[in-house]
Amino acid sequence: MPGPIKVGRYCSIAKTVRSVPINHPYSALTTHPALYERKFGVVDQDITWDDALIIEDDVWIGHYAVILPNCKFIGRGSIIGAGAIVTKDVAPYSIVAGNPASKIRDRFSQDLQEAIEASRWWELSTEALRELIGRSPEAVFQPTPENLRKIQLAKPRRDPEVSAQ
Repeated sequence: MPGPIKVGRYCSIAKTVRSVPINHPYSALTTHPALYERKFGVVDQDITWDDALIIEDDVWIGHYAVILPNCKFIGRGSIIGAGAIVTKDVAPYSIVAGNPASKIRDRFSQDLQEAIEASRWWELSTEALRELIGRSPEAVFQPTPENLRKIQLAKPRRDPEVSAQ
């Protein structure tokens, strides 16, 4: 997946996912990469793009999904189905699939989304997440606004192996 790209914590991105940061110049004389890649000897420099693709925390992107240039944001907790062609931004906690990708449904109710956001669980280290499962497995495996409010999350600790890119 070419950059610029920023990926949050606890994301699951299949190895076969593709990101396409720019389109071929279809209004130009040719759509060939010679017009935007220096290696062909036609232009002096590669076309660059400034807008990073932002993938927030806890995103799952299934196999063979393609993220096209008009998508610059994939919200926290969202799921992109296998084979989806993503042509626009994906709202937090949305489940999208298809060609073009469209919203199937929300992953969680609005009040549960708010409770999850308030928990900021994705800032926990894997050790702290393990401790949370030991103390309150229902808050992790069957979250509800009520059981998320009951838990007191430890101070966030970042794992060196789980870091934003």
